Formats: sequence, C-alpha cells, structure tokens
Amino acid sequence: MYSGGFYPFPSPEEFWAYWSRYIFINRYMDAPKPVYDELLALVRDKDYFVITTNVDHCFQKAGFDKKRLFYTQGDYGLFQCSTPCCQETFDNEKTIRQMMEQQANMCIPSELLPVCPHCGKPMTMNLRADDKFVEDEGWHRAAERYENFLRTRRNGRILFLELGVGYNTPVIIKYPFWRMTAQNKAATYACVNYGEALCPAEIEKQSICIDEDIGRVLRDLR
Repeated sequence: MYSGGFYPFPSPEEFWAYWSRYIFINRYMDAPKPVYDELLALVRDKDYFVITTNVDHCFQKAGFDKKRLFYTQGDYGLFQCSTPCCQETFDNEKTIRQMMEQQANMCIPSELLPVCPHCGKPMTMNLRADDKFVEDEGWHRAAERYENFLRTRRNGRILFLELGVGYNTPVIIKYPFWRMTAQNKAATYACVNYGEALCPAEIEKQSICIDEDIGRVLRDLR
C-alpha cells in the first residue's frame, strides 16, 4: 500500500479513488491485531508519553490519552491546503467515506475532489512529505506537551521504549532516544524490532534489544 502511494496516477479522480481506500483502511478501520491494546494494558497506569511517526491514529483509537500523544508526521484523518494558504487542517472522514462509496472504474466523481475552503486550491493529505506540511495548532500543542514531559523527567528513572522504528526517519525517535539515554545514567533504552534491533556501543549497558515480533513480545510481557 505504501509503495502504491507513489504511483503517478493519471488524474486526480483516480488518485483519490486509491487514496480514499488507503485512508479508510488505515485510519478508519480497526487494527487487525491487538498490539495497541496490549501496549495500553502495560502502560495505562504509568507515567507515559507516546511519540510516533505513524499517521493512522491507532494509539488514540485504542484508548491512549490524546494529551499523551504526539503524531509528528500528520494524520490520515485530516486534509490540508496543498499550497498551503493557511496553517489549518480539516477533518476528512465524511468525504473519504463518500469517495469510497461513490467511486467506479477506479475513479471518484469529480464533484468530490477536495478543495480548500479558503483559496479554492486542491486539498491534500496532512502528511509530512516536504516543506508544505501544515503544523496546525493541535500539532504545536502536542509538541509542547512532549517537550514538557521530557524536560521535567530529564534526570529521572525512565524507559525509552522504541517499537518498530526503522531508518526512514531515525532523527525523530531513534537518535533522540539514543542521545537521551547516553545523557542519563538512570535511563534504559529498549528496542523491539524484527530484524533491526540494535544500539550504539556507548549505551550498550543501558540497553535491551529484542529482535522479535512486537505483538509477541508485548503478550509475553503481560
């Protein structure tokens, strides 16, 4: 599905036929496995905060406190102006469902093409792909809460639990977790990643690296 998103669709009607299905499955359908529920059961009563590069909102759908979540790369459930003419986002569930229901021959009706209510330009997904990504008020509030969480616990006993982070955008989670672990002798870095569980030698004694399926590890922990 991810690879298909880079296909040069010949028309906006076909583009949105594909992307409406993509968004519906990833944003509005329930996750196929109980991984998020297992994780919430482990941390519900703890002092936690989630930073994620996923844009499917699975954490919030599973019941994580939305004030303890920071979606750094956007949200499949939001549109933004493609220009953008403003730092504003727009809920898309109603439109996405209409696109799903009314598409035919791999195209949506032209009247369903999303346009910005302010400037009339085409809308796009609120996904970080270039310098046009909109960081709206909600994004900035979440970023501030995350920074406050880290600042007020800087020298305390803390677990940096990294789940399935690859090397597509390591500067958001992986590298900062390594750095903060190295700066705090009371910190532990734990990485669960099937095929890529590793850490720098400098923090090896503070680290737990598990090369295994995340769902299986969480079930075993419970």
